[in-house]
Amino acid sequence: MADHAVESEPKVESVMEKITEKLHGDDSSTSDSDDDKKSGDKVSTLEAIENKVYRILGREKPIHKVLGGGKPADIFLWRNKKISAGVLGFATAIWVFFELLEYHLLTLVCHVLILALAVLFLWSNASAFINKSPPKFPEAALPEDLVLGVAGALRIEVNRALAILRDIAAGKDLKKFLAVIAGLWFFSILGSCWNFLTLFYISFVLLHTVPLLYEKYEDKVDAFAEKAETEIKKQYAVFNVKVLSKIPLGPLKDKKFL
Repeated sequence: MADHAVESEPKVESVMEKITEKLHGDDSSTSDSDDDKKSGDKVSTLEAIENKVYRILGREKPIHKVLGGGKPADIFLWRNKKISAGVLGFATAIWVFFELLEYHLLTLVCHVLILALAVLFLWSNASAFINKSPPKFPEAALPEDLVLGVAGALRIEVNRALAILRDIAAGKDLKKFLAVIAGLWFFSILGSCWNFLTLFYISFVLLHTVPLLYEKYEDKVDAFAEKAETEIKKQYAVFNVKVLSKIPLGPLKDKKFL
């Protein structure tokens, strides 16, 4: 009997140890699940904070998507440095030809066509003497769907611009009226300093530099833009109370256009 009692004690102890291990295991699994929940809550909180970060013009997409994505955005953001440098170099060459060398567009087009047609004509006639096949010229034609699509998109944008100008001229939105007047005045100053080709070239260079720099220093630029926008809104509120609110609006404000 004594031996049986001695043998039963280790069994009882082993059973107690198993129960203890099981309880500790449950506690650890519970603590792990709690930790996972806490970490998940932290991640969701961080994501919510990131979503609330101020972005210029209230955009929610990355700058690559804002530029339209695809190859044009890749060129502007220098994803392929060779292609981007080639496009920018070609635009620079065009600007140098017309602006610095004072080459005229019609003269350049005629000279290029003369050279191309002369080379192709001589090649086609000399191919029989040099035992080489004549050049094959592909049939070039604009597809009807492409032309109709471009014309339709252009029509929509023109009608939208005309509708905006109509609302501004009718005196409906004083804020938009002042913004358009300021923009036109700014562009008139630029036009008096440079011609259209130089302005186009400057805009083209800015498209190849500003998005790239913004993508690199996005957080700093957005923080500065947020402060600037807050200050502009404060100044506009003061200007609105002192000046704009005292200006009578047009008689078409309350009319509805179908």
